Amino acid sequence: MASVLIVDDSPTETYKMETVLQKNGFVVFKADNGMDGVAAAKKHLPDLVLMDVVMPGLNGFQATRQLTQAPETAHIPVIIVTTKDQQTDKLWGKRQGAKGYLVKPVDEKKLVDSVRQVMGGAILF
Repeated sequence: MASVLIVDDSPTETYKMETVLQKNGFVVFKADNGMDGVAAAKKHLPDLVLMDVVMPGLNGFQATRQLTQAPETAHIPVIIVTTKDQQTDKLWGKRQGAKGYLVKPVDEKKLVDSVRQVMGGAILF
């Protein structure tokens, strides 16, 4: 079974994504801030990370950069999932090493399709 780490400080958003992913056969790990997300990625080595941007402490862009540059996690694709929908935000996410960018609220089909596509090597920007 493929595993996904959700890094989001909103319990509601985390619950929604977790429910959708579990219903579609994914194992889910969770972290509620960037620093814990980086630690969880190193511990669990998930197949993909869904990363919020606006979080206390280490934000999602910073956490994505750490994950994509660390040798032990560089192979794990990251999809940014955020309310920030400006083109500059998308470009910045891509420059941090993210492989995809989704704007909240994300519908169930788009979330699952995006996760599967990025796990398969696609880049979604």
